[in-house]
Amino acid sequence: MTETQGGTRLGPAVTKARDAIAALISDGVFTPHQKLPGERDLAAQVGVSRVSLRDALAVLERDGLLESSPWRGWFVRGERMAERVELTSFTEMARARGITPTTQIQQEERRPATDDEASVLGVAADAPVLELHRLRLLDGVPACIDVSVIALGRASGLEDAPLENASLYETLERVSGVRIVRSDYSVQAAAADTATARLLRIDPGDPVLIGEEVAYDAAGSPVLLGRTIYRAETYRFQATLFRPATPETGA
Repeated sequence: MTETQGGTRLGPAVTKARDAIAALISDGVFTPHQKLPGERDLAAQVGVSRVSLRDALAVLERDGLLESSPWRGWFVRGERMAERVELTSFTEMARARGITPTTQIQQEERRPATDDEASVLGVAADAPVLELHRLRLLDGVPACIDVSVIALGRASGLEDAPLENASLYETLERVSGVRIVRSDYSVQAAAADTATARLLRIDPGDPVLIGEEVAYDAAGSPVLLGRTIYRAETYRFQATLFRPATPETGA
């Protein structure tokens, strides 16, 4: 029997492959953001030709179960963080989308600021800072590695605060009375090194996005330096850009 979907006629082999892969996703064999096996192996696994498999993958992409990357292959679709130009924490963004955020502390160390850190944070050389390394997860799937350096002279009590599964911004406000209101933020693409790949459960050399920030309190004082490495398929930065008016035309 030939099935029709979205105006397209699906042959029995395409329907078989589509249903088999959908079942593997539903049963948790393939999990959100997981890369699917190569076409040859996947076609053999579901018992169809590679031509039928490609048609089935395209159908599953239209259904919202899969997404493709021209260079990396096919992935199970999962929730993606979309950061707009408004300052919210990782935890706040996840909660707003109905995603469960969790945090694993990898390193937490009080130490003197380096010369570069002291210069950017506007503190004395060797002033105390807290260096915090966290693995952030969305519904149990690693999404990013977050490294923060916080000026402890502007964040009293932070050292003793529990930071596992906590928003750093919210903790700063609750414990130290410091509200982060501005972040100078940049994003660039890079390739994952071995240590990053291990934590994010990707392959070395896979693309990642790196966000770097300097975050400021309401008085305009820099409070923390941040560097976040995102799995490419879990993060999207969105912005509305405006072209300034020119004096000659006003438009």
